[in-house]
Amino acid sequence: MKTIDIQPLTREAFAPFGDVIETDGAPSFPINAGKCTRYHDLAKVETTGEKARAMISLLRGEPYPLPLKLKMVERHPLGSQAFIPLSEHPFLVVVASETENGPGEPIAFRTAPGQGVNIGRNVWHGILTPLDGISDFAVVDRGGEGVNLEEHFYAEPFMVG
Repeated sequence: MKTIDIQPLTREAFAPFGDVIETDGAPSFPINAGKCTRYHDLAKVETTGEKARAMISLLRGEPYPLPLKLKMVERHPLGSQAFIPLSEHPFLVVVASETENGPGEPIAFRTAPGQGVNIGRNVWHGILTPLDGISDFAVVDRGGEGVNLEEHFYAEPFMVG
C-alpha cells in the first residue's frame, strides 16, 4: 500500500484544485465605519445545471485517526463545494487530478487554524475528514436538480499520513 505524505495547505499548492479560504494575505477593506474588515471574494462558488442554486449547510464531523486508509474519492460535476471551519481543529483535505483513467494519485493537505477550502467543480476529493476533535463546518455548495455526485474506488487503497 502506497503512503501519501500530508503537506501544509497553501494557496499555491492547492490552486489546481480550488481556493484556500483564509484571511492571511486575502484582499480586504474596511466596512461599517471602520469597525469591520471585509476579506473579499475568497472563493468562486460554481453552480451549473437545471434549477441550480448555491446553498449553505452546517456539518458536525467526528475526528478521524491518522494514518488514514483512503479507498475512495468523489467529485461533484455540477458545482463547487466549500468547507469553512467553525472550530479551531485542523482537517485533512485530499484531492486528486483527473487522468485519462479517472482520478490520479491523491495529494493530502492539513489545514492550519482558520483555513477553509473551496473544492472546484468536478475535482476529485476525499470525504470531510476532521482531525483532533469534533468539528463544525459551514458548507457552501450546489443545490438543485441533477446528479451531483460521482464516486471512484481505487483498485488499491492509499495510506495517508
